[in-house]
Amino acid sequence: MGPDAFAAASIALVHRLADASGEIVLGHFRKGVSVDTKTDASPVTVADRDSEAKMRELIRIAFPHHGIIGEEHGSENADAEWVWVLDPIDGTKSFINGVPLFGTLIALMHKGVPWLGCINHPALRERWVGGAGQPTTLNHQPCHTRACPDLKQATVYTTDMQYFEPAEHAAFMRLGAAAGVYRTGGMDCYGYAMVAAGWTDIVCEHVSQLHDFAALAPVIEGAGGIVTDWHGKKLKQNSTGHVLACGDRTSHAQALKALNWPA
Repeated sequence: MGPDAFAAASIALVHRLADASGEIVLGHFRKGVSVDTKTDASPVTVADRDSEAKMRELIRIAFPHHGIIGEEHGSENADAEWVWVLDPIDGTKSFINGVPLFGTLIALMHKGVPWLGCINHPALRERWVGGAGQPTTLNHQPCHTRACPDLKQATVYTTDMQYFEPAEHAAFMRLGAAAGVYRTGGMDCYGYAMVAAGWTDIVCEHVSQLHDFAALAPVIEGAGGIVTDWHGKKLKQNSTGHVLACGDRTSHAQALKALNWPA
């Protein structure tokens, strides 16, 4: 299979994964689903587990030699050249409380670097897909980030500052003080989708694992933005999870300076 055909097949599979997982997740949404607590104290439901299982099944059929890393069902062939990374419900707390801002994150990495990404919000019927050498789309239509040449005019989002350690909290507050507005509370992956669509400017977070960030960079960068860690380095499989997503390079440079994250 040539590069163009592989890219097309990968994008087509992403849409099938998003369709299948979305159907399963919405089948449980606002239905009083039972909630279990994982060893890290985070919540999980049958919707998380079943939707990831279905996506894994479809990947094995389409690309049997690819690896898979998922939040709920672990890793298989994780040292393969091509590895899919799955977060079936990013924002499970929103999901179990009937809030429609939860999403499904799907990524394909090449040699440990995010190459294709999808942010799917089934309850909102909004889907961003970007990477594989293609511009990012929102519901199959091109979308673009917005430029913000002055950080003082930017809006900065983070999901919840309780996830920050003290030094991280201080860094975020430096950024928030330099920006026009900063907002917190319950955004999860929807904040990154808003950057990709040009509805807001910056998201700055420390997320916990690879499945939380692997899909983000291809989507935002395919829309004209930039995603790095807090030192300005590209996100890779072994990144720490410090994510800075900006709509343009000028705001990104200013945000890095404001964060002043220690080496």
